[in-house]
Amino acid sequence: MKKNEQRLSRYFLLLHLLVCIVYFSSCNNKGSVKEIKQTAKTDTAGFTEEQKHLPENALKGLTVAEGLEVHAFATEPMLKNPTNIDVDERGRVWVCEAYNYRPAVNGNPTNALGDRIMILQDNDGDGKADTAKVFYQDSSLNAPLGICVLGNKVIVSQSPYVWILYDDNNDDKADRKEVLFSGIGGNQHDHGVHAFTFGPEGKLYFNMGNEGHTLKDKNGKDVLDQDGDVIGPKKYKQAMVFRCDLDGSHVECLGDNFRNPYEVAVDSYGTLWQSDNDDDGNRGTRINYVMQNGNYGYTDEMTGAGWQANRTNVEDSIPLKHWHLNDPGEVPNLLQTFAGSPTGMVIYEGSLLPAQFHNQMIHADAGTNVVRSYPVKKNGAGYTAEIVNILKGEKDPWFRPADVTVAPDGSLIVADWYDPGVGG
Repeated sequence: MKKNEQRLSRYFLLLHLLVCIVYFSSCNNKGSVKEIKQTAKTDTAGFTEEQKHLPENALKGLTVAEGLEVHAFATEPMLKNPTNIDVDERGRVWVCEAYNYRPAVNGNPTNALGDRIMILQDNDGDGKADTAKVFYQDSSLNAPLGICVLGNKVIVSQSPYVWILYDDNNDDKADRKEVLFSGIGGNQHDHGVHAFTFGPEGKLYFNMGNEGHTLKDKNGKDVLDQDGDVIGPKKYKQAMVFRCDLDGSHVECLGDNFRNPYEVAVDSYGTLWQSDNDDDGNRGTRINYVMQNGNYGYTDEMTGAGWQANRTNVEDSIPLKHWHLNDPGEVPNLLQTFAGSPTGMVIYEGSLLPAQFHNQMIHADAGTNVVRSYPVKKNGAGYTAEIVNILKGEKDPWFRPADVTVAPDGSLIVADWYDPGVGG
């Protein structure tokens, strides 16, 4: 079977069952999240490579945290190559597809009609999608990386644009498309604009990677920050995090000097968290608490020099050198997660999963084939955190979780790009 025929993009609905057993197991384990055991699904031993990649065997190579079960919600042909997902107020799953991702690099087939925004719905409550609607498809939609659904408005992020799609007559079809922002990096650039998140005070939060460089309005005019300055490399370094009103006005830059954060997660108190990708292969990926106006050290704050330049008080290893962590004024990392390709993140504010995940980050890392949480504890003026795996492709290296979100019942929805290499 050819690689392109094996790209079985998949979704998983992660349900929490056996609440009492998990609760008592946690007590018996003295509350230590590190002692929570992992349980594997049925093994794929004896399967051919072709059999391993069939949708009906999709879950058998995954290891799931104790007390949780994983079920397939939707598979191809309902959807293909999901990059980002959202759940609306009706519990429907919206999928941002990127089937046309980098064909010149990877030699993959493309769809001349363009990529799609899909709506998946479970009509009978059995935990599986029954219908799949195409909300929008157009040749201009070319490997988008972010989706945020707000009533009849759908915000789609695809460098160099951020679009708003409007469903004016509520028929689940986009009636018109407007530009919200423009001028953000180049077409199909992974280090451009990423997904939008709706905050507790009614504002939008978003970020962009270090190839975004500028932020312009729908008319191509420079967007000004909270101080009235142009958002661009004269004032800000590398990747940035933003907040704005729903119409794109009153843009604030909340932090800069990241490399390539994929999605900013906002809790109900307005606290921001995100992951950041290193220079590929240098084991420097990280998790950050986003402190307003913070400098996050991907390049030298004063000179703009890269992390490989010699400097006073240089750190003792590449993963630490990477972020200028010994330089005065750098916001410290919450966690170093070393190798990986971090992607979507959400704050879990439900109550269905075990208590250790309540009000905590849940994060997809496509590079390490894992969905995990980072339970946070206060530590002086800052925080410490540790890593708890939730879903891992230990027996299935093709498992590439690109995003994770929360359903109305508190279960998790995970988008699986499904490929032997990141973005392959």
